[in-house]
Amino acid sequence: MLRVRREHHPAHVKIVLPGGSGQVGTLLARRFQQDGHAVVVLSRGPGPAPWKTVSWDAATLGPWANEIDGADVVINLAGRTVNCRYTPNNRRLIKESRTNSTRVVGEAIAKAKRPPPLWLQASTATIYAHTFGPPHDESGQLGGNEPGVPETWRFSIDVATAWERALDEAPTPNTRKVKLRSAMTMSPDRGGVFDALLRLVRFRLGGRAGDGRQYVSWIHEDDFVRAIYWLIDRGDIDGPVNLSAPEPLPNAEFMRVLREAWGVRVGLPATEWMLEIGARIIRTETELILKSRRVISGRLLREGFEFRYPTWSAAAKELCELWRRQR
Repeated sequence: MLRVRREHHPAHVKIVLPGGSGQVGTLLARRFQQDGHAVVVLSRGPGPAPWKTVSWDAATLGPWANEIDGADVVINLAGRTVNCRYTPNNRRLIKESRTNSTRVVGEAIAKAKRPPPLWLQASTATIYAHTFGPPHDESGQLGGNEPGVPETWRFSIDVATAWERALDEAPTPNTRKVKLRSAMTMSPDRGGVFDALLRLVRFRLGGRAGDGRQYVSWIHEDDFVRAIYWLIDRGDIDGPVNLSAPEPLPNAEFMRVLREAWGVRVGLPATEWMLEIGARIIRTETELILKSRRVISGRLLREGFEFRYPTWSAAAKELCELWRRQR
């Protein structure tokens, strides 16, 4: 149960989701509305939705800022997709869409007569160093200086650190700020990460990527939403929090488990050179597949949060069943 302002009935809690029209924002908005909360999504292209949507440009103050004033929670998810080639123009858009939106949300909170008690700010588990060693919790080594990694991987670290720095610099003394260093959120929704991975499996292409040693960090959609609720209720938690299941797996094992959950025995592997050719064709980067992200939620686990889906085998089986029912 949401308990941000305890004098409010939970059904009257207001949650504002800047940039909340994507996969993660939609699953949060859907769950919040089902639970009876007032949901407002700020979008650059608002369309019909079961909840209130308000236009904003994610860069300058406007009438949308009135939604921030008096809200109970702000969850900023704004940022251009990284599923593209890292051309100079795309790099600029990726970085500026994150830093500018974070800056202007901070300005809106700073100007509010009734600032929200809590600001949850999207970040990414990609901020940690590429590693095959022990998993990174919130005290783990940040990336950017690993030997032998492509320059494009360093760009992702630059974006992540600039994104978090924009949050740190926001003058909002009356608002608790949490950095959501999220792993890939797995949901059966069309167009999401799980949908893309399952498509490979269904067409017998879901084998290992590269040598398959790189770790995959993930979190089930249900645990992601539950963790957000938990952070809302825990008024003593601020700073970086990893949102990632306790069991990151090497890519080869991760895909094997997914194939078993779907009932497919064969999955063709893809070498690094095949992945690079494919990435160029579909205009994306191999970092999304080949970087080893071994991340766990140290703070959640230490503070007593219990994952419903701590293992990928259980999560994959349930997600496959949900995917089948939805289709």
